[in-house]
Amino acid sequence: MPDELRLVPRLGRRPATTPTNPHQQLDQQPATGAPRQRLMSHLADLPGVTWTGSAISVPGAIALTLRADLATGPPAAFMIGTEFAHLHPTPDHSLHLILPTNDAAAVVEAGWAEQHPIARLGLISPGAVMVYAPRDDQEADLVAELVRRSHAFATGAKGPDTNRP
Repeated sequence: MPDELRLVPRLGRRPATTPTNPHQQLDQQPATGAPRQRLMSHLADLPGVTWTGSAISVPGAIALTLRADLATGPPAAFMIGTEFAHLHPTPDHSLHLILPTNDAAAVVEAGWAEQHPIARLGLISPGAVMVYAPRDDQEADLVAELVRRSHAFATGAKGPDTNRP
């Protein structure tokens, strides 16, 4: 995995989102479920990951959690327990994940995400971001790469980093 994240800018304006919890995307969802299915298929083989209900998100959110023996990243790489990312249910389709701070800044700058409002308050890792719902297959591919970077951070393969909750 390359050290520096380089992204093409996301096309169009940023989606509307809620300003606080629950932090949700309000528009620009995909026209069909195909991008979501493509994203999930890309992530199906992440080593040591269990898909389960989120322990911190809205009902119906699907969490990506790591086996405890693989969760060797810093504490700031996790939302709760070993949950490092979760996908929001229909109609939202956005996802929250934690990235190293330099990656999070690059993703926000390129228009693919926004920092979680609670992270802006300094209450959780500054790398906690909402990645906007992929609108097509190409966006699903890019978002899958972001989740892989979050996974690498959670496993300790990406770092060191200065994220602090």
